[in-house]
Amino acid sequence: MRFDATRALILYAGGLTLALGWAIVTGATAPPAARGIDTLDVRRINLRERDGTLRMVIAARDRFPGLVIRGREQPHPGRADAAGMLFYNDEGTENGGLIFGGRRTDGRATGFGHLSFDQYEQDQVVALEQNEDAAGRNAGLRIADRPDAPLDVAAIRRLDPLTPAAREAAVQRMKAAGTFGRDRAFFGKDRDGDALLNLQDGMGRVRLRLRVTRAGTARIEFLDAAGKVTRAEGA
Repeated sequence: MRFDATRALILYAGGLTLALGWAIVTGATAPPAARGIDTLDVRRINLRERDGTLRMVIAARDRFPGLVIRGREQPHPGRADAAGMLFYNDEGTENGGLIFGGRRTDGRATGFGHLSFDQYEQDQVVALEQNEDAAGRNAGLRIADRPDAPLDVAAIRRLDPLTPAAREAAVQRMKAAGTFGRDRAFFGKDRDGDALLNLQDGMGRVRLRLRVTRAGTARIEFLDAAGKVTRAEGA
């Protein structure tokens, strides 16, 4: 009787040890229980390096940042309707972003989406974008050249006191002079619904155009510096 009890105790202890070992092994390899927050509602998130350098912002329209250069923020007049995400380089200067918006007003839809990447301390050189308004819809990939010098923010700020019409006219003159650089290529769909490839020279003038209409008509055009077609192939 004593022998059977002792043997039973040994068997019980051994079984308990094996069960505990098995639980430890299988528990270590089992997937962890799901943890986290199901829903997070915020109006702005700032992503910063350990030293405080701003590297990314995700924000709603009313908290969207202005133009940030080396950590200093200035107003940006073109972002009144934007929400999305902005990227910043290692020095805390904006170098791209994703913005979007859209609404229906008086029965007409307007909308835009824009993903771009900037030259160092300059404006965007690669942009994937779409726009929709009363004039139609267009979408595509745009490539640009920018000046070697940093963006002249002070010159842009001097336009702030002007009326909207005068400011727009001044901006157009600066664009024509090449102050902001020039577009070099576009591939996408224009407002007429045509698939289009424009290749431009250093002055931003289209010199080669490939077009396919919605109806299927294809055409290749070679243009001179004045924008005149010098040779064409196709319908």
